Amino acid sequence: MLDIYWGCLFGGLIFALVTLIFGDLLGDAFQGLFHSFSLDHFDILQPMVLVSGITVFGGTGAVLTLYTQLLTVIIAILALILAVVLSILIYFAYVKPMKNSENSIAYSMQDLVGIPGQVSVTIPAEGYGEVILKIGAGHSNHIAVSQSGQELPIGTKIFVIKVEKSIVSVVNQI
Repeated sequence: MLDIYWGCLFGGLIFALVTLIFGDLLGDAFQGLFHSFSLDHFDILQPMVLVSGITVFGGTGAVLTLYTQLLTVIIAILALILAVVLSILIYFAYVKPMKNSENSIAYSMQDLVGIPGQVSVTIPAEGYGEVILKIGAGHSNHIAVSQSGQELPIGTKIFVIKVEKSIVSVVNQI
């Protein structure tokens, strides 16, 4: 059983080193080759989570086998429990937050509806001005018209109500 633990430990370490050193190179070489086998909908099956669990299983099993007098079955169960717990911890502490932190600067004009912003160029009662909207990780300026027909001075907090022909209709945030 000790050989299995060492194999899991060293297999995980080698995978980590190969990924660290050659990750981008291998990703470019096999670009799209494995997309049909994607497990993106099973986030818990991400390679980082699986390999971390296997490595922890191997390391825990090897240490417990060498330094304790516990039964082989108990060592295997403890190693498996620790591997599962640490895999779940890695998933919730690292993988899931990293997936959720991906920002894109792409947006459609219809995505602007409901977004708060601020007037940067006064919007007259019957005319056009400009607003600044925070979108994703950045800011974007847009031509705007007052939906209520009232003048909106610089600095007024607004909401986008609708978008028509690349012009945003806004109202005072009050």
